[in-house]
Amino acid sequence: MKWAFLFSVCALGALLAGCSASGEDELRQWMSEQRSQVHPKVTPLVEPKKFIPQAYTQEGVLDPFSLQKLTQALKRDSTQSVANTALIAPELARRKEALEAYPVDSMVMVGSLRKAGQPVALLRIDNLLYQVRVGNYIGLNFGRVTKIDESEVTLREVVQDSTGDWVERSASLVLQEGAK
Repeated sequence: MKWAFLFSVCALGALLAGCSASGEDELRQWMSEQRSQVHPKVTPLVEPKKFIPQAYTQEGVLDPFSLQKLTQALKRDSTQSVANTALIAPELARRKEALEAYPVDSMVMVGSLRKAGQPVALLRIDNLLYQVRVGNYIGLNFGRVTKIDESEVTLREVVQDSTGDWVERSASLVLQEGAK
């Protein structure tokens, strides 16, 4: 029993000797080597531009409440309304197509094919399948199909911007591979 106790004390001492600080010294030495090898590069900041104040002078400036200023504004507005009318007038004059009753967000492109050498996109709307060709109109915003390829239908829409002007924008439907 005495030998077993003595043996266990010696084993415990050997175990504690194995956990000496020599491993920690090696780690500290490695970290100091790494710190000495790494040299951070700091890019200098760009010198700010110097602000040069300008004196305000009214000479040669048009009075904002003058009749001339009002005339210029009215001319500009009338030319914009003519341009707006030219953009939307052909859309209002033509007969609407069936797919213009649905928003573009409710349409899903599920495939494409070629018929008589022309690309045709397959769109699913309300669980019905429709064939769309270049030149067809779709969506609520006067969307006209301009391009069809294997994975996308591109269209041009005419919408009103925040100021009420009619502008053109492009939109697209992308192929939904796992669409149900």
